[in-house]
Amino acid sequence: MGQGLVHPRFFCVTCPFESPDIAFVILMKKVLVLLYVASSLVSLNAQELPVLFKSDFSDAKSIENFEIVNPEGWKITKLDDGNSVLENSGKTKYNPPHRSPKNIALLKDIVVGDFVLTARVMTKQTSRGHRDMCLFFGHQDASHFYYQHLGEKKDDHANQIFIVNDAPRIKISEKASDGTPWVDGKWHNVKVVRKMKEGLIEIYFDDMKTPTHVAHDKNFQWGSVGLGTFDDLGLWDDVELRGEVVEAKK
Repeated sequence: MGQGLVHPRFFCVTCPFESPDIAFVILMKKVLVLLYVASSLVSLNAQELPVLFKSDFSDAKSIENFEIVNPEGWKITKLDDGNSVLENSGKTKYNPPHRSPKNIALLKDIVVGDFVLTARVMTKQTSRGHRDMCLFFGHQDASHFYYQHLGEKKDDHANQIFIVNDAPRIKISEKASDGTPWVDGKWHNVKVVRKMKEGLIEIYFDDMKTPTHVAHDKNFQWGSVGLGTFDDLGLWDDVELRGEVVEAKK
């Protein structure tokens, strides 16, 4: 190659003492390192929220970590395989001030802003359009909270993200699946992601990469999180809450 001609593959202006081939290899290594660092940062960002609560319900006293609106409907149950779970039988005497779920178990003494809630859930309800289990968040009191209704079929009152804001619940979903694909006798994985700055709410069901439901709302910037159902029955296990602890504002 004649003097003054640029190498057809690469010319390194920052590596004047290295041959073009060596410089090219060095640059590619640097690029790979940067890509690795970037991917690691993404993974760290997903896990940077500290664990605030984690339970597999193997301890019978773990139910005491919950504030329950219908204590007659909840208990720790040991299944035939020996696994202990949190069971909601659907029994309830609770009458909410506005049209909203009647079976709610909230984590005690934990108020969060941003958070990620994961759990395993199994419905024990026979198939019907409004067969559901629910996830609660931003819960400030009985008249102010969000919840995800994991209904078997979607309509304006099922399989939506809802807000209860001193009035009967209304849907706020921007995206919602056509229905929650419950399978009798099967454990399903669920996840709730909440980011206050953007007002983001994301719900995941089994597929932990693509949300089934999405909404944006900034009405409630803090609150408790919990589990339950509108008026059905089911089981919960392996509950984990990662989040940013904040002060409840009166």
